[in-house]
Amino acid sequence: MTTEQSKAVILLSGGLDSSTTAAIARSEGYTLYMLAFDYGQRHRRELDAAAAVARALGAVDHRVVRFDLRAFGGSALTDDIPVPHDRALDDMGHDIPVTYVPGRNLIFLSFATAYAEVVGADHIFLGVNFYDYSGYPDCRPAFIDAFAHTANLATKAGTQDGRQLHIHAPLITLTKADIVRRGLALGVPYELTWSCYEGGDAACGTCDSCLLRRKGFAEAGATDPIAYASAGT
Repeated sequence: MTTEQSKAVILLSGGLDSSTTAAIARSEGYTLYMLAFDYGQRHRRELDAAAAVARALGAVDHRVVRFDLRAFGGSALTDDIPVPHDRALDDMGHDIPVTYVPGRNLIFLSFATAYAEVVGADHIFLGVNFYDYSGYPDCRPAFIDAFAHTANLATKAGTQDGRQLHIHAPLITLTKADIVRRGLALGVPYELTWSCYEGGDAACGTCDSCLLRRKGFAEAGATDPIAYASAGT
């Protein structure tokens, strides 16, 4: 099968990883259907970033699904729990941090599966990353493989229509530096992206997501084009 006329649903948070993933899908010839989520997270800055990236990458559709995970809480992103700052990079990934949102990628992929089935897309892309990640269990290859199997069992597309849903995680074995290099080569508009767990006019520079992003740019020998409120540690 060639990909020139293939449709792909892209889970787009507006951050570095998902934006790079979208650019990879575009470079492979997919028509982009972007899907973002307003799920009760700490701020809407990432949703604004997602809309800007979707426009810049030429998405034919960009949708925002709204639901409220604050009903359950249990995360620094959906509850009154402080976001960690200035953690040592060596500490990240040892334990699941408080920024983990219970069930988030499971829920996101379920929505993406429904969207893909409706628009006739046999491909879903998401920017999960096994290395240089914050310890989230739903960023592992085993989860992606298990969900793909389940999605094909659970859909009309997979059980009656003879379609096969493919879930692509092209960054899953890359370091943050590798991701930055790949994105720069593809012309990802990183100046439009937002990775910080906090809102505000400038990224905090000290949350786990900011620290990992800055590490990636530094190791790639590149300049991060966004502004930071703190130089970090």
